Amino acid sequence: MRVLLVNKFLYPKGGAETYVLAVGKMLKENGHEVQYFGLENKKNTVGNRKQLLVSDMDFSKGIMKNLKAPFRIIYNFEARKKIRGVLNDFRPDVIHLNNIQYHLTPSIILEIAKWKKKNKSKCRIIYTAHDYQLVCPSHGMFDIDLKPCEKCLDGRYIHCYNTKCLKNSKLKSLLGTMDGYFWKYSKAYNYVDNYICCSNFLKEKLDTQERFKDKTIEMHNFKDIVPFKNIEKKGYILEFGHLSKDKGTDTLIEAAKLLPEYKFVFIGYGPSIEKMKNISNIEYLGFKTGEELYKIIAEAAVSVCPSEMYENCPFSVIESIALGTPVIGAKIGGIPELIEDGKTGELFEPGNVQELVQKIKKIMLDDEEYDSYVENCKLSHCETSETYYKKLIKIYRGDFKC
Repeated sequence: MRVLLVNKFLYPKGGAETYVLAVGKMLKENGHEVQYFGLENKKNTVGNRKQLLVSDMDFSKGIMKNLKAPFRIIYNFEARKKIRGVLNDFRPDVIHLNNIQYHLTPSIILEIAKWKKKNKSKCRIIYTAHDYQLVCPSHGMFDIDLKPCEKCLDGRYIHCYNTKCLKNSKLKSLLGTMDGYFWKYSKAYNYVDNYICCSNFLKEKLDTQERFKDKTIEMHNFKDIVPFKNIEKKGYILEFGHLSKDKGTDTLIEAAKLLPEYKFVFIGYGPSIEKMKNISNIEYLGFKTGEELYKIIAEAAVSVCPSEMYENCPFSVIESIALGTPVIGAKIGGIPELIEDGKTGELFEPGNVQELVQKIKKIMLDDEEYDSYVENCKLSHCETSETYYKKLIKIYRGDFKC
């Protein structure tokens, strides 16, 4: 089977890119031919044999300094032309779309549909939703105060403009609103055969709109992790990833102040790092990856995912439980789907410092009960490349029932 993986960035930049590269590797290992389509970048680790990629554009300069940006954000003629060349050369059986908005744009879906019709191709179009962009112009379903917001689920994207959801800017929010309405009425998304959602929470949000309903499939992200043998727990409480207020880091810092008898360790990057200074029981270890990070996770007594925004399927929860470390997670978004409350971890109301403190004490104070949490984590099963592949190939073939 020939599979064309499409994503705006073709190097390890974030969660979506990690997923795309892992899927490509998984498909190749199972004998499929894989090529990629996205933006030009010196960091790219993959591509296509025709070397047809879309010229990048730095939107961070600001719209007024880059007058082509408003047009490229909503519709990309170059992307249509370039993907046409890849389609004619590669002739894929499946086109697997990922993050395409604001760079490649859904205009490429229209080109794919045109190519299919012209060539009488039965090529299937699959879309993995990594965020809420399909129903929310700001991607994350939060307002300018980083509070959860579901106003645009009614399909009236004017809410985005009225509340300046995009970076508190009327102009950027206007473009987001226009993009939402344009692709809602263009019917481009109707050409997609299935939408893979990495959480049931995300699936439920997409299902609020008829154009997505009956095409969505819930599949948690996959991760292949080999647990360490004879690991020694070192008693610290860990948060890793993006460290910011919306991720709940500030809440965990406040909890640390109320629990001076415990050591708290933070790994990653973000604005909340400045707030950790001069707190005696907090240690910041910087940015870690690979086996070094996994060892720190495995040695932690507890991992905390305190996010205050609509997470979908955070890898931090999956990795922690897979490495035998119980997780205290905020009861928001897709986080509760990954934690067996009272078994592999505990859930608390996001932003509630006192409840978070209570949950930490509940796990940490009773050695026998703590051991049961760890044992439950070791016995739990997350989605692996093997289990994910079996489901994905059914979707590719059109055999998966929604």
